[in-house]
Amino acid sequence: MQKATSTACGLVLGFVLDRVFADPRRWHPVAGFGTAAAALERSTYADDRRAGVVHEVVAVGSVVAFGAAVARGGLLATALATWTVLGGRSLARAGHAMADRLDADDLAGARELLPSLCGRDPSVLDADGLARAALESMAENTSDATVAPLLWGAVAGVPGLLGYRAVNTLDAMVGYRNERYERFGWAAARTDDVANLVPARVTGVLTVGLAPLVGGTPGAAWRAWRRDAGKHPSPNAGVVEASMAGALGVQLGGRTQYRHGAELRPTLGEGPAPRTADLRRAVRMSEAVQVGAVVVAGIVGWVVRRG
Repeated sequence: MQKATSTACGLVLGFVLDRVFADPRRWHPVAGFGTAAAALERSTYADDRRAGVVHEVVAVGSVVAFGAAVARGGLLATALATWTVLGGRSLARAGHAMADRLDADDLAGARELLPSLCGRDPSVLDADGLARAALESMAENTSDATVAPLLWGAVAGVPGLLGYRAVNTLDAMVGYRNERYERFGWAAARTDDVANLVPARVTGVLTVGLAPLVGGTPGAAWRAWRRDAGKHPSPNAGVVEASMAGALGVQLGGRTQYRHGAELRPTLGEGPAPRTADLRRAVRMSEAVQVGAVVVAGIVGWVVRRG
């Protein structure tokens, strides 16, 4: 019972810390992990899937082991780990900042900001393209930066929190389908897909249920999810982006320019292309889903870990 209470209360407290303080601007532990993973890659890299598996096991396994060691700190350790891995407040701030720059016709500033949200090439995007990119990133990162770590923390405590963030960070680092990482990054990409299967669908359910908060309807969000999510190349991004598109009444997808090349993404949802006002609505939806997620995670954490 004490472990269940410590987990549930620690998740909620960590969420509150993120809402109040956001991410640390200096000496962020996730950035430190990224530096360590890049150093490890210099030893583990080979153009081979097996090398990628070794890289994933060593990097994530080390973090999980560290999480198990510090988990003895109980509620405080859970709260600090939760704060460390969440990025919901920073995500919302970036979304508002992007909308502000687009409203001010500051395309140069908007392009400068976009890499903090996603890995697309901002130099080829106009105002509408920047709004769409930011909105799609808002949908996907609501799951990756808040819902998923909270749920993993609920079922696996501090090791789950830190381990999930390591998995997600490695996917961002080496999970690309380019010449260098096509085989080496396979393990990172597949592990991230598996880790996000349930969180993405919880995010979708919350988006459907909360659609009225942004002027949408649950029915429209649900139809977009059921009709369009399977078209997306990602088993998880399709769910969160399609449900968000349905909730907002906009159409996402189309030609998507990344630094490693262009991809033609399927269309998700029905309606006009998203504009700045829709991006602001997406931020409100993201924040509402985050609150819903911490409530769900607190309940799950108490139920799962009370034994």
